[in-house]
Amino acid sequence: MKKLAFAAGVSLVALSASVFAQEGLYLGPSLGYYYLDSNRAIDSHDESGVLGLNVGYRFSNDWAIEAGYGHDVAEDDLEVSQLNAYYWFGEDNGGWRPYAVGGVSYFDQGGESNLQPKMAYTWQVQAGLGLSRMLTDQLEFRGDVKLFHKVREGGSDHVNDGALTFGLNYYLNKPAAPIVEEPVEERVPEMPAAAPETRTITVRLNVEFEFDKAIVRAIYGDELHAVANAMKVHDDITLVLEGHTDSKGSDNYNQSLSERRAAAVKARIIEDYGIDPSRISTEGYGESRPIADNSTDEGRERNRRVVGEMTFSEVVE
Repeated sequence: MKKLAFAAGVSLVALSASVFAQEGLYLGPSLGYYYLDSNRAIDSHDESGVLGLNVGYRFSNDWAIEAGYGHDVAEDDLEVSQLNAYYWFGEDNGGWRPYAVGGVSYFDQGGESNLQPKMAYTWQVQAGLGLSRMLTDQLEFRGDVKLFHKVREGGSDHVNDGALTFGLNYYLNKPAAPIVEEPVEERVPEMPAAAPETRTITVRLNVEFEFDKAIVRAIYGDELHAVANAMKVHDDITLVLEGHTDSKGSDNYNQSLSERRAAAVKARIIEDYGIDPSRISTEGYGESRPIADNSTDEGRERNRRVVGEMTFSEVVE
C-alpha cells in the first residue's frame, strides 16, 4: 500500500497546472488520534497517535482527491495508507466550510503484539465529516472525524475504528495578480509657463464565477485590493460593475444571476475595504453580451464574469 500511496502522489504532481489557490496541487502534514476496535486486540483496545503526510489535487472549489501515509508516534506500531475523496458543502465565503470525506485505507500493525489473529494487515473503507478554513490565500487548516470499517482479510467481520485528524495543507499555486494596465503617459499642451506632466491610469477588474454561482472566490483578493486602493487615493472616482452569465439557463434566470454576481462583488469591496456604497453601481446583462463561444466549456467559463473599469489622472512631479 505504501507503493500505491507513493504512485498516487507522483500522479498528482504530474497533474499540477497553472490554477489558483484552493484549486490545484497541495501537500501538508496531519496528526490523528486513532481509536482501534477491541475486536482487533487480545486485551481491551488500542489507541494510537499517527503523524502523516498528505498530497492532494483540488479539481475545483468543491472537489479534491488525496493520498496520504502516516506512522504511529506513540507506543503502538501502526502504519496507515489512505486514498480519499473530499467534497465541500455550501459556498466559499472566506470562513469555515464543512466537507465530507470517503475512501479506502490499509492498516499495517505487523509489529504489534496485542492483536487477534489475522489483524496485522487489514483493508478498510471510511467516511467522515469535517471543517476547513483558508488561513491565507495558500494555507488551509482542516479537521475531521472518520469511521473505518474493515472489509477484507481475516478475523472478526465486525471491526469499526474511529479517528480524529487535524491537518495543514499548502497550495502550491499562487493567487492571480490583479489586472492593471500599464500607465499611459499624456502630455498637456505647452503653456507659457512650464506645466506639470500628467498620466492617465486605467484599472480593469475581471472576476470569473463558477457555474450557477454568485460567490466571489478568495483568489480575486489581489484584484479587489488594487481597485479599493485606487478608490481610497482618488475619492472622486466611481466604479460601475457589470454582471454577465453564459448561455445555460433561461433568459430571466440569467438576468437575475448576472445582477446577483455584480452585487456580490460590490458587497465584497464595501465589506473588506470600507468603500462608500454610493460610489459603486451595478448592472446585469444576463447572457446578452458574451465575449467567448458559449458552445465550449472554456468559452462559457470566460462569459461567467463581472467586469469593471476605472480611469483617473495623476500629476507626475
